[in-house]
Amino acid sequence: MSSLNELARLMKQLEDQLVTCMRCGLCQAVCPLFAETGREADVARGKLALLDGLAQEILKNPQGVQDHLNRCLLCGSCAANCPSGVKVLDIFIQARAILAGYMGLSPLKKAIFGGLLSKPDWFNRILAWGAKFQGIFIRPVDDLLGSSCARFMSPLLANRHFRPLAPVPWHLQVPRLDTAPGASNLKVAFFVGCLIDKIFPQVGEATLKALDHHGVGVYLPAGQGCCGIPALSSGDTQTFQELVRLNLKLLDDPAAPYDYLVTACATCSSTIKKLWPLMMQDAAPEEQQRAAALAARTLDISQFLVDKVGVTPAVSGPEDGRITVTYHDPCHLKKSLGVAAQPRALIQANPGYVLTEMPESDWCCGCGGSFNLQHYETSVAIGQRKRDNIAKSRARLVATGCPACMLQITDMLSQAGMRVTVKHAVEIYADILPSE
Repeated sequence: MSSLNELARLMKQLEDQLVTCMRCGLCQAVCPLFAETGREADVARGKLALLDGLAQEILKNPQGVQDHLNRCLLCGSCAANCPSGVKVLDIFIQARAILAGYMGLSPLKKAIFGGLLSKPDWFNRILAWGAKFQGIFIRPVDDLLGSSCARFMSPLLANRHFRPLAPVPWHLQVPRLDTAPGASNLKVAFFVGCLIDKIFPQVGEATLKALDHHGVGVYLPAGQGCCGIPALSSGDTQTFQELVRLNLKLLDDPAAPYDYLVTACATCSSTIKKLWPLMMQDAAPEEQQRAAALAARTLDISQFLVDKVGVTPAVSGPEDGRITVTYHDPCHLKKSLGVAAQPRALIQANPGYVLTEMPESDWCCGCGGSFNLQHYETSVAIGQRKRDNIAKSRARLVATGCPACMLQITDMLSQAGMRVTVKHAVEIYADILPSE
């Protein structure tokens, strides 16, 4: 990436993709960031116009270009609504990689991505120490939401209300698993993901409970790493590719055959299906083929349970006494993968709940991964719109299919003092299943 010839080749590829943008501006109507700031540079059209002269701008003001590109949630709203079919997210991801290759990563990002995220054993050990001593630095805020805040002023935690690290991460609760198919005659590999492992192990537990109930065999290899999206979002393609290779080695083992790879994280699903093949195009042909083949059989857990196993809505009685639940569509699930009906079907399979739709259920919650860390005030402004729409639904519980969205929504509800529970859709479904 560092050579000028390679840089020129990548920029030419990027420029070839930009010609399809008609500059119609329809992306303005759906961009959550533009809705808050009203700045043309914050919408897809403005960023694409900037990238159109990337070869010149990267030499004149590379930091300025990078700053504009980083002001993006990568929610995919623009791409999902583009009449010209511009692959906006692909372009932005590739442009970030080009800029990171030209400018280099900051020492902090090098340490986090290359020194920590790419080494799952070290990553797990350090966060295990964090879980052990976090009580010194944080205090509980809301027992219903399970939220906490910082005891002392912290530049990283700021005013956030967050879910603390789980006392025992998922990878220690279930280090590995390899069970045979049951009544379904199907077997899946389970990709856990960082947030389920470190913060929401109950989602992993619910996933295994649902799979076991339906007689689905599970292959859960030890030593799984991050899907790579935090590194890739910062342009660190080297760490991203290292993580893809690490996970491919574990998940593409001929000695452990299975039918589908499932995840309970919308971001992991989207990354594996869309970005693993896209960003491994310069890898060896054999690696490209393996990444593409695995992507082709990757499904969100709700997709698998509804489309492949057959979960149907329950026959329920009067609404009196039932818990009212609303559903937030994660951007990476609905806009990137087209999955919206299946998680709702999981919720409706539980007769103890009644589903009521909130306004703008697919409007971004404002998290955006690293966007929340770099632009927290803007992230909060977008999140408050989601909070207000949850309030309009009058639901006692909000469900979703993305752990990152669960964190953001928890923050917004907790800060507002709203007593609304946050759960993953598969948790609601697993609640009706008998315990073994």
